[in-house]
Amino acid sequence: MTQGLKEKYNKEVQKTLLKELNIKNVHAVPRVSKIVVNLGTGDRLRDKNAKDKLMQHVSAITGQKPKIQQARVSVAGFGIRAGMPVGLTVTLRGDRMYDFLQKLVTIVLPRLRDFRGVSRTSFDESGNYTLGLSEYTVFPEIDITQVDRPHGMEITIVTSAGNKEKAFRLLELLGMPFAKEE
Repeated sequence: MTQGLKEKYNKEVQKTLLKELNIKNVHAVPRVSKIVVNLGTGDRLRDKNAKDKLMQHVSAITGQKPKIQQARVSVAGFGIRAGMPVGLTVTLRGDRMYDFLQKLVTIVLPRLRDFRGVSRTSFDESGNYTLGLSEYTVFPEIDITQVDRPHGMEITIVTSAGNKEKAFRLLELLGMPFAKEE
């Protein structure tokens, strides 16, 4: 990779956003502050072998050891009690965050079957973007023969933009492949 995403943000994206959004202070320019990766595992974390394998896969994808998330409330319909492990979470910041975002944009998303761009409407009111993948096996670090049961993955890109429009422009300049408007 010729130019890192962090370098691209500092050299090009920041200047473009300063002009377009008419911002006077460089520190007020919208930026990506963190990326949160969640893997819902359900009851798979109770089995030690499956837990170790899933933790290894998430570590390989993100470059960071995941935290085990416990259920906050009991849900009888799903057979879940409060305190049971239900998922894995990783929060990426700094260089790892930019490396992960670059890998997501340039390698992973184009590998998805029938990919025509990510949704333009997945922003919340604060300008954070959430993207769901039906399988985490699209990441190049994962050997698909080692995966016995695929799991979905949720990726939330937290920005300091404050609204949807600024966040959209920030991610667009960082290379996020949004779907064409209809």
